[in-house]
Amino acid sequence: MESRPDSPRPQGAPRWVAMIHRPAEGSWRTAAESPHRSAVLYALGEMTRTLRARGDEVTVALWGPKDGAWHLYDAPLKQATEPRPAPEASPASLTSPGGASASTWAERMTGRRHQVLMAGLGKAGLYDLSPEDDTTVKALAERLDEAAVRRVAHWLATAGGAR
Repeated sequence: MESRPDSPRPQGAPRWVAMIHRPAEGSWRTAAESPHRSAVLYALGEMTRTLRARGDEVTVALWGPKDGAWHLYDAPLKQATEPRPAPEASPASLTSPGGASASTWAERMTGRRHQVLMAGLGKAGLYDLSPEDDTTVKALAERLDEAAVRRVAHWLATAGGAR
């Protein structure tokens, strides 16, 4: 069983602070800080996705105020990055708006729905997804239409704003 590094408590007055640990560097660094949780979660989600897309291993922790003192809200979360298979294109003879093939257009629309769901999850504070979570988001993006995806993303964003 692998041990997770402990995140150091940030210095100064309590505020929302995202910390990132990258094993290659061997230390924690502040990734984002703000008096507003949602801004830190958004930045943390974007940084985590970017680093993982590059193949980096990332461990994150979220610190914030609780009763006037520092509180570690999320124990360090770590997810090993695994190569993900490219989506399979299904052959189709139809064309879609703009003259693109149906399969290209369908892939682009599925990608767009995936982005909308990921943005909603980020606004809800769910920024460090497991491979199973990502598989579920992809399945939703493939099966739901645009209106349903936007509604789900709206629910997530509303839930994230209630914190």
